[in-house]
Amino acid sequence: MKTIFKILTGLALVTTLAACNTTDRLANIGKAPALSPIVDPTVTAGYRPVSMPMPVQEPAIYQANSLFRTDARGFFKDQRAAKVGDILTVLVAIDDRAQIGNTTSASRTSSNSTGLSGVMGSIFNSATPADVSADAALGTNSGINNSGNGSVNRSERVTTSVAAVITQVLPNGNLVIEGRQEVRVNFEVRDLIVAGIVRPEDIGSDNTIPSTKIAEARIAYGGRGQITDVQQPRYGQQVLDAILPF
Repeated sequence: MKTIFKILTGLALVTTLAACNTTDRLANIGKAPALSPIVDPTVTAGYRPVSMPMPVQEPAIYQANSLFRTDARGFFKDQRAAKVGDILTVLVAIDDRAQIGNTTSASRTSSNSTGLSGVMGSIFNSATPADVSADAALGTNSGINNSGNGSVNRSERVTTSVAAVITQVLPNGNLVIEGRQEVRVNFEVRDLIVAGIVRPEDIGSDNTIPSTKIAEARIAYGGRGQITDVQQPRYGQQVLDAILPF
């Protein structure tokens, strides 16, 4: 009974939200989409401060009669990412193509026959009807035929760039990076996620690294929104596809 009540409550809530959305769309027919007002982002609902891994703070040391200090960014210092919290640019370039074709065929035919002769054949002929001969008292036939065809033709290409943050420095000096990019166009959001392990030596002088030099690379490119929802089967169909045995 409680389960039915929960289902009815959920359906009522969904119906209410759909009705509100429909009302808003009808009220804005023929009008241009309104722009959001400029407000302080820290006071808006749902605001959450960003928390990222940061390097250990080193105290600044000043030397007497010196123009430099330890926490200053040197002009000749290597500006490539090297510490936790530093940012580097990952150049994602994926161009994978695979084409595989397989054809299998198997066939087998066998035939066996056994007859009786001599005294046993005479006894068999006398005990059976005239149209039954002892020369073919036992015969078997069998056949197997199997064939299959399979092919794979895949082509994937992604070319973009994303800024990633160093989240960890391993004992051997390698850097663990992770970056995420979200782009929203109308009612569709595109997500790009990059994560993996890189060597400091592979980072270029312009603080970039190609995706082909990322070990244990995890690259995900996808989206969510109205277009993605239309392309996905409904939940009921997905459930039936998972549980139906035929």
